[in-house]
Amino acid sequence: MSLEAASRARAAGRRVLFEHEGLDLLETWGIETPKRAFIEGVEGISSLDLGAFEGDRVVLKVVSAEILHKSDLGGVKIVPKTTAALASAAAEMAERLADYPIAGFLIMAFIPFSAALGHELLLGARQTPDFGPVITFGIGGIYTELLSGSFKPGRGVAILSPDGLDEARIEAALRPLALAPLLFGGLRGQAARIDPAALRATLLRFAQGIAALIPEDIAELEINPLVLHEGRLIALDALCTLSPTARPAAPPPRPLHKLDRLLKPQSVAVIGVSDKPTPGHIIVKNLLREGFDPARLYIIKPDRAEMLGCPCVPDVAALPQRVDLFVVTVDAAQTPALIEDLIQHEKAESIIVIPGGLGETAASQPLVARMNQALWASRATPWEGPLINGGNCLGVRSKPGRYDTMFIPSYKLPPTDTHTTPLALISQSGALAVSRASKLAHLNPRYILSIGNQLDLTAGDYLAHLAQDPEVEVFACYVEGFKPDDGRRWLEAARRIIASGREVILYRAGRTAAGQQATASHTASVAGDYAVARALAEAAGVIVAESLSEFEDLTRALTLLRGKPQRGRRVAAISNAGFECVGIADNLSALTLAPFSPETTATLEALFERYRLKGIVEVHNPLDLTPMLGDEGYEAIIQAALADPQIDAAVVGVVPLTPALNSLAPGAGHHEDLRHPSAIAARLGRLFAASSKPWVVVLDGGALYDPLCAALDEAGVPTFRSVDRATRALDRRWRG
Repeated sequence: MSLEAASRARAAGRRVLFEHEGLDLLETWGIETPKRAFIEGVEGISSLDLGAFEGDRVVLKVVSAEILHKSDLGGVKIVPKTTAALASAAAEMAERLADYPIAGFLIMAFIPFSAALGHELLLGARQTPDFGPVITFGIGGIYTELLSGSFKPGRGVAILSPDGLDEARIEAALRPLALAPLLFGGLRGQAARIDPAALRATLLRFAQGIAALIPEDIAELEINPLVLHEGRLIALDALCTLSPTARPAAPPPRPLHKLDRLLKPQSVAVIGVSDKPTPGHIIVKNLLREGFDPARLYIIKPDRAEMLGCPCVPDVAALPQRVDLFVVTVDAAQTPALIEDLIQHEKAESIIVIPGGLGETAASQPLVARMNQALWASRATPWEGPLINGGNCLGVRSKPGRYDTMFIPSYKLPPTDTHTTPLALISQSGALAVSRASKLAHLNPRYILSIGNQLDLTAGDYLAHLAQDPEVEVFACYVEGFKPDDGRRWLEAARRIIASGREVILYRAGRTAAGQQATASHTASVAGDYAVARALAEAAGVIVAESLSEFEDLTRALTLLRGKPQRGRRVAAISNAGFECVGIADNLSALTLAPFSPETTATLEALFERYRLKGIVEVHNPLDLTPMLGDEGYEAIIQAALADPQIDAAVVGVVPLTPALNSLAPGAGHHEDLRHPSAIAARLGRLFAASSKPWVVVLDGGALYDPLCAALDEAGVPTFRSVDRATRALDRRWRG
């Protein structure tokens, strides 16, 4: 941008550039614009050289800092290319819009273009608080919001970050767009309207220009429409909003090297502990249960020498050492003074602030400001001050750190005695963290992090730090909102994790399009906060969950399927119920049903004869095994299907109500024992452990079969209670 134009606009009290100033900027980036002339009043029309404009018509536009969408107010007219016609139209426009401050008029060459869908495009950029600058490209004109919102995410509009953008990433974003066949040809034999390389080059030049100017000079820039004319892209309009001159001061750098002290503390102190089962009491008992050394677990408690087997001290100053972790369970009103005390005496490297009421309401802001003032001052010292997790959080459960600050009693959330799995669950919501810990108890994550309001430590901080832990292979993140610029940091960490062959799952809550309220532009309307987070995360390779149930399913599937690479999308569908075979086929999405090889077909036919299915079942995919097949046959047929080189993965349906399967816990009226080594649960568990290919199980039955589901879970088999959830989890894992 010409900084002179921005300075001139600000000096005049404008928050936007005039359109001709925005078009001038685009020209410096190599984006074609129409020939134009700006005049300050109607009288200037007489001095125009209209012969310099091609054609017999020109476009007249009003220029006003308070009229951003001129067409809505009749501020755009196509008129004959004569002085009289222009003067008459300008005079009428000036009189009709007399309530607005009019700076002048813009006369532009008329660029004819087709009215057919796909000839008017939108190219825009805006500064987002969490991800920095983002680029938006999609259908333009007056139908932008209507048509962009009619498609599945990623199909209506492309959203890109200029960070490290290249033509390959641009191509990947353009390929799935619904308008791609219109632009690049192939729709019912239509020819391409533009050279894909020319479009990619234009978008790259635009992104490079934007990256240099957002957010210092520009808050938002929109070209709408960017039209196709004779195979060229021409910007007919430019709306440019300037950045505010005053921005909040950035907090001082945080000593993130201390995060290991929080996650793997050698010493802990807790305040707010009583003899009753309060949060502080439960936290101390949970730490002891996890094996934390009671001699290095201090309780702040006046007039007590010992409590729950741990040493007590009367106050913060009396702590015999600077602890790695201090856990705060007093109420929010007491927290700022406590933080100040900890900082003054330099008694904690990290702090978990459990109480709510800090940052959630306007009334709590003075408390937060007081806490931040002390915290930021400490970071200017050689000590650098503590890190803070929370507030309004349940805290941390760290298997490597041998502690659990989640104040849920053991009888409500029993500890898991299975081996720790390489899963990290990062959640802004403590309730979601513990509910998923309960529902996915058999997974026993390495870390569960409830980060609350992110008053200090953020989702990006934790993901970046844990990315360095090779023992974590799956990262499941529930985020309600990223802190300023933290979305960008989170994405950088996610890219590193995915490049290392590991997985990141995101559920981005709070899907209201807040960006729509921030500005009146189309760019923000079609690229609101959730759309931006989703698009940029998916471009980085993150698997974005559509719902909380899918977040849970993906966490289960990706954790249990690790080490089982999916070489392709060819799937075997196997069930003992016809409806499940159909259900699997109906929910494959990007996956496909592959025919079995001749060798596998012969093996299956022999198995059908052995297990008395010959003449009842034919070999095809899906395999409907009928309710007649028993435990042994089930295992043999699944094993044969998985051995087929033409099969990459499988969905196995088990409707457990058939008497042929040993699927019930011991009880009256039957002789079944689902825990027996010959029963279906043990067989599937052994088969899954031995298999190098990924597969999932659908267990479709009521509460009577919950013990069977639990047995499969314990065996590490990814098990789902409906066919659509199982198939979708496998499909979302697949990356073609």
